[in-house]
Amino acid sequence: MYIQLEEKIKSKSARIAVMGLGYVGLPLAVEFARAGFKVIGIDTDEDRVKKVKKGVPYILDVDINDIKRLVRHRSLTPTTDYRKLEIADIIIICVPTPLKRRRQPNINYIKDAVRQIRQHLKRGQLIILESTTYPGTTDEVTLPMLESSGLKCGKDFYLVFSPERIDPGNEKFPVSRIPKVAGGITGESAELFKLLYENIIERVVIVSSARAAEAVKLLENTFRLVNIGLVNEMAMMCHKMGLDIWEIIDAAKTKPFGFMPFYPGPGVGGHCIPKDPLYLYWKAKLHGFKSRFIKLASDLNSAMPSYAVERLGEIVPLKGANILVLGVTYKKDVKDLRKSPALEIIELLIKNGTKVFYSDPLIPYLQFPGFSLKAVSITRDFLKKIDCVLIACDHSSFDYKFLLENAKKIFDTRNVYKDVKSEKVIRL
Repeated sequence: MYIQLEEKIKSKSARIAVMGLGYVGLPLAVEFARAGFKVIGIDTDEDRVKKVKKGVPYILDVDINDIKRLVRHRSLTPTTDYRKLEIADIIIICVPTPLKRRRQPNINYIKDAVRQIRQHLKRGQLIILESTTYPGTTDEVTLPMLESSGLKCGKDFYLVFSPERIDPGNEKFPVSRIPKVAGGITGESAELFKLLYENIIERVVIVSSARAAEAVKLLENTFRLVNIGLVNEMAMMCHKMGLDIWEIIDAAKTKPFGFMPFYPGPGVGGHCIPKDPLYLYWKAKLHGFKSRFIKLASDLNSAMPSYAVERLGEIVPLKGANILVLGVTYKKDVKDLRKSPALEIIELLIKNGTKVFYSDPLIPYLQFPGFSLKAVSITRDFLKKIDCVLIACDHSSFDYKFLLENAKKIFDTRNVYKDVKSEKVIRL
């Protein structure tokens, strides 16, 4: 089995199925198709599959011309049909792993994907889980589910965990330039993974186990969560002490060793940083260990939208005020609303009796429970009726000079006006 799959990978005759065509799965599917493999992209979202077939963009990091060409040449075949798993030699799982209530892991999407694989599992397949999850998921959940088919890992099929490391909108580090970490259930599993991914990744790093690979991703994002939490706390502290946190960070980062700059903001968004460390927190609790750093940083970062609204209330009375929220995605120049702090800020402002408007070139409208908002155009006449502009996300396309000239007040949570000295600009 091993030698046959090894030869298929070397000759690029191995068929690859990618389950989930989101921010992780679609770029991965495109990379393998560009490398010469035949790729099947499977997603439960019919609209998403139709968009791939028609070459309609919905993810920033993928060249739409590449997709059109690959689909036209049948190098990439999008589908909702799980029966296509039967013709795949390699199956890569790229499905969401959200949180349940009370911050508990929700791996139901992983389980659903593995159930589908089990139904169509055949000898000689390599199964790769890329969805971020807690240490132990691969060997405690995925492996038993697959082996319930009667096939055995290491003998009949191979199983690996490799955490995704996609950074949406980061042109400096596309998929191919981000080193890939992986841990196999067996040594042969890891060897096959390395052989496969070296076709699209510059460097593959094999660790001792799937558990170790699962912990790697959680450490990476916990590191970011904790340091963002620290600098957010510093920002609040500096405000009380009459200090400029941005000046302090800029000065601190001149030290050539022992310091890495992190920056405060109105909250932490995206799919990974707010969630992944809590997977580790939950798993550690099962082992009798309470991670105080993770809990504290998570609570602190979660409170930042409320803090931003509180600070805004120091600038203008919130009740009856007209507030423009500038930028509603969680990240600059990225069309992604997942866990965006701007959304919570908008809801909090409305609860405080504020009349809220928003502008975002990437998001034409917003839907909330019970109400919806449409993006506005920023004109001189419009800004005359706005009491304060809150910069929640600093998209490159905004005309900040025009805003500075025409807005009454600006609450800058992203340090856009770093070098501007004006009474109308108040920074976080």
